[in-house]
Amino acid sequence: MPWVYLVLAGIFECGWAIGLKYADGWTKLVPSLLTIAAMALSFWLLSAAMKTIPVGTAYAVWTGIGTVGVAILGMILFNESHDIMRIICLLLIVSGIVGLKVFSPT
Repeated sequence: MPWVYLVLAGIFECGWAIGLKYADGWTKLVPSLLTIAAMALSFWLLSAAMKTIPVGTAYAVWTGIGTVGVAILGMILFNESHDIMRIICLLLIVSGIVGLKVFSPT
């Protein structure tokens, strides 16, 4: 279950990072409230996962999911660059996340 919590925490991290864009400097009420809720849930899930998963592994996986997720969402939602080198770099991050899961003692 801790790995499920960690993946969900990473997904909510993507949500709050994208939410920051839509909150427009905290000037839009609904996106701001949704962003704060996603932040709280992401941190709560991360802390729940860290009860079992080593802190270094949990934090690296959490930020990796967020990094890759937000980069992909940026490409889809905001027409950010999606050139081949950027895709390769994202795949390297994903390989690191998978490696941390595979070689984690939990």
